[in-house]
Amino acid sequence: MTDNKTTNGAMNGSCHCGTIRFTVTLVEGLEKPRRCTCSFCRMRGAVVVSAMLPDLTITQGSEALTLYQFNTKKAEHYFCSKCGIYTHHRRRSNPNHFSINVACLEGVSPFDFECVPVLDGVVHHSDRPGGPAYVTAGLLRYEKLPEA
Repeated sequence: MTDNKTTNGAMNGSCHCGTIRFTVTLVEGLEKPRRCTCSFCRMRGAVVVSAMLPDLTITQGSEALTLYQFNTKKAEHYFCSKCGIYTHHRRRSNPNHFSINVACLEGVSPFDFECVPVLDGVVHHSDRPGGPAYVTAGLLRYEKLPEA
């Protein structure tokens, strides 16, 4: 990871083609990445981190953001309409937070994280009896091979 923080602690990000550009200040920095097992996240495959709603600013290309919703339609998933890259979503589990695709953050790769917790999204914690309780379904590990 490279240091891409601006003077106020915000990080810069963009989609693949650069149409969407944003700044974001993360709730816990890059300390708590995660994935999810829901039908959508399984196919999307993104590693995400959290930001409060007011801490994400789209600085360019807001008109090119496309919204996708499914099932309960509580989560709001945003994509670039030009290159198709998922940049962020408003969370069903915490509507005061956005989840940010780490691959869209300058200088950050999903492969920078050796171990990423994978949360159970098949049985969403909001649907569990007794209320919200995150359940870790597993761990996604990445190990870089020695260069030949």
